[in-house]
Amino acid sequence: MSAVTAVPIRPIARGSLLKLWIGLALLLAAGAGLAWLGTAPVQRTATASGLQYQVIREGEGDAITSEDMVLIHFVGRRENGEIFANTRTGRPMETATDSFIPGFGEGLKLMRKGAVYRFWIPPILGYQGQVPPTAPFGPEETLVFEIQVIEVGPGMAAIQRQQQMQQMQQQMQSPGAAPPAGPNPHGATLPPDAGAPPPPPPPPGGGR
Repeated sequence: MSAVTAVPIRPIARGSLLKLWIGLALLLAAGAGLAWLGTAPVQRTATASGLQYQVIREGEGDAITSEDMVLIHFVGRRENGEIFANTRTGRPMETATDSFIPGFGEGLKLMRKGAVYRFWIPPILGYQGQVPPTAPFGPEETLVFEIQVIEVGPGMAAIQRQQQMQQMQQQMQSPGAAPPAGPNPHGATLPPDAGAPPPPPPPPGGGR
């Protein structure tokens, strides 16, 4: 019967054990970083209001403000992917941040010239149930907008508002002038091709 010779295992030094744990921690961190990079194109960020957005391409320069005019292209979709508005089929749109629904304006203020963002706008930041009957989306739908900022006109919206105020004052001072139209009670307009309400019918007798 042969004897089994035991080979003693040398204990790992404390310093080597620490290096081993550090190495494992670095490997785990690297794996988590690679996983995040792999999912970065689908990452969403949420603002305090509930707006969610995804940065497709970052821009340059100063962030857009409520005083600025912007030239943009955008595509509006329902959550099922159905497109209801698309400026890319024609000319880009010139607008201010307060021309559409609150979520659209809030999103523009996160952007800079040249940026492309995608936004998920919940009903509370959208039309809040007050959409025309012909609108191609429901009153409580989350809307998805992909916006590209082509150009920014710093301060141009403020100048335009000032000119409109001056015109209103001149109209009010003119004798017999009709009172100026009040603001939109909903604070927003529908995007182009988004189902504007039909025009009123002609008066009886062809208007004679």
